[in-house]
Amino acid sequence: MESQKQSQRDSQSTSTSPRPPTKIVIMGAAGRDFHNFNQVYRHDPEVEVIAFTAAQISGIANRCYPPSLAGSLYPQGIPIVDETELESLCRREEIDCVVFAYSDLTHGEVMHLASRAMVAGADFLFLGAERTMLSAKVPVIAVSAVRTGCGKSQTTRWLSTLLRQKGLKVAVIRHPMPYGDLEKQIVQRFSTKADLDIAECTIEEREEYEPHIDIGNVVYAGVDYGVIVEKAEQEADIILWDGGNNDFPFIKPDLHLVLVDPLRPGDETTHHPGEVVLRMADIVIIAKVDSAADADIQRVSDTVKRVNPQAIIVRGASPIQLEDTEAVRDRRVIVVEDGPTTTHGGMAYGAGYVAATRAQAAAIVDPRAYAVPQIAEVYARYPHIGSVLPAMGYFPAQLKALEATINNAEADLVVAATPSDLSSLMQLNKPVVRARYEFAEVGKPSLSAQIEKFLARNNLGG
Repeated sequence: MESQKQSQRDSQSTSTSPRPPTKIVIMGAAGRDFHNFNQVYRHDPEVEVIAFTAAQISGIANRCYPPSLAGSLYPQGIPIVDETELESLCRREEIDCVVFAYSDLTHGEVMHLASRAMVAGADFLFLGAERTMLSAKVPVIAVSAVRTGCGKSQTTRWLSTLLRQKGLKVAVIRHPMPYGDLEKQIVQRFSTKADLDIAECTIEEREEYEPHIDIGNVVYAGVDYGVIVEKAEQEADIILWDGGNNDFPFIKPDLHLVLVDPLRPGDETTHHPGEVVLRMADIVIIAKVDSAADADIQRVSDTVKRVNPQAIIVRGASPIQLEDTEAVRDRRVIVVEDGPTTTHGGMAYGAGYVAATRAQAAAIVDPRAYAVPQIAEVYARYPHIGSVLPAMGYFPAQLKALEATINNAEADLVVAATPSDLSSLMQLNKPVVRARYEFAEVGKPSLSAQIEKFLARNNLGG
């Protein structure tokens, strides 16, 4: 097949007829894939994007990237198919190149995908940061991480508070989560919880947006980040990029902060594109030092110094606060954790489990015994998850399945460490005690001192 395709190309190149467009498939998960298309391929007549493939996120395949977003070269839009169809798609459409465009996979997993594409006759390509990052007219601080669940959002919230105290107008731009109607999500601006309701945000979106709104931040997200940046920079002195998973920023940062996690030592260089962002970092934050072993903190620090010796290393903690410790003591509890942290983030448990244990719960009830089929599928896909319940709610049926699983459980109450308010999203038959966690500086050099230097260099904040 490949030799036949090459012969066709060779004959076409020697004829007077125009060379046909390069046929491309973009492998994604409803985020980086759309951004890469918008930035690099949308207006390129020498490329034809045949399809996006979808992975990681439940229920996002079998849609269409709409014509209003795809542009004039794609009057019918672009289909989104399940990643399991990759080989048959490549062979059927004689695809020339598969572009990888999602995050938090091991290097080995990425190469397995590359092998699947190559055996089907296609090249395999990564688009780098320089080719895909936008430029803003105001300074940008980006927060990235080597893995999902390192604490990017709490760090961004801490930064936003610090910057507002300096008298600066701040706009937070969040990595995309366009799981609904893409045409309605081209540009999203959230400043109140009513905005979240109007947009019919999923649990995963609320986990990211609600805490920002609670402290007075305006959050931008959506699909077309060229338009999003233009709107955000009109109302802000500075932009904070709040990254997703372990992806590198969509906007060129003037200061790039990257978190590493000593609870997962060794992961600094084992996942893509986490290793990329570690090597890009201006400042590396060793997070969760209040929960990690000293030996693991040192191990992570040594790796950072080896991989990116120019980066400044600071330390941070994630102190956990439980709303009502006495309500949890000696009670049987079911723990609901942040979804992405415990799924593709690879964590067996999170802050909720730690909070319930510290509060001396009588028992942490294993949700797997009560999981309805849609939630049981999540456990089957991510067998590393322990006796906690990931807050899954990418679409209404999954949210109902989460509700049913919680209500089925023989427990006295729920300890919820998801940043979204479960009680406002579902009808639960048990009280909910929330566990919250925020960023705190530890030792010197401090992150705040580095931010002060950055502001002074850019004549910001008086």
